[in-house]
Amino acid sequence: MELSRISKEEAARYMGVRGEPDEAVKELLDRAERLVREKVRPKYVYLETDITFAEDGVHLGAMSEPLTGEDIRRHLKGCTKAVMLAATLSQEADKLIRQAAVTNMAESLAIDCICSAAIEQVCDRAEEEIFSEHPAPYRTWRFSAGYGDLPITLQKDFLLALNAQRRIGLTVTESSLLIPSKSVTAIIGISDSPIKRGGRGCAVCSMNESCEFRRTGRSCSQ
Repeated sequence: MELSRISKEEAARYMGVRGEPDEAVKELLDRAERLVREKVRPKYVYLETDITFAEDGVHLGAMSEPLTGEDIRRHLKGCTKAVMLAATLSQEADKLIRQAAVTNMAESLAIDCICSAAIEQVCDRAEEEIFSEHPAPYRTWRFSAGYGDLPITLQKDFLLALNAQRRIGLTVTESSLLIPSKSVTAIIGISDSPIKRGGRGCAVCSMNESCEFRRTGRSCSQ
């Protein structure tokens, strides 16, 4: 997959810019976008799996551990299947951020924020491609480990189910951080009949009490 135009507006918000970025920031983001689009080749992998609901949590057929917490149970209510998705910008993204940090921290920040916007683009495009090949008219938003009360420690079992290390080079640390860092895992519920889509964004984010965006009256999804 090749990246198309990356949202510099979104990247600017990740940088903490309020309102319209000034010319210096625009130039930084323009250079960062060109570099990232030239060097980075994203990858993703997915798997469709069955869902069963039990007292100890929601069970995905492909995973050994149940998904625990009330948020994921509500999110998948009415679904009979789910798509497990993992996407990454690859090690090249982390390399670009590190290299820039040696000589220019502002450039490094711009690349970091462009990459954050880019991985969201990758997830959106992956979802479009998946469901164009396997139509599912009724589906949920993407929901990731660490959102709401869904434990982030599920990342390891999630990646094992997808064989993500071999297929796209995606691994997880002992503290459940994804490596490469510009990576995302997510669950999308599928139903044969209309379902009520659960909350997204601030409503289910585990960072909603300490988020810098919320302190300024914004959110990372607006």
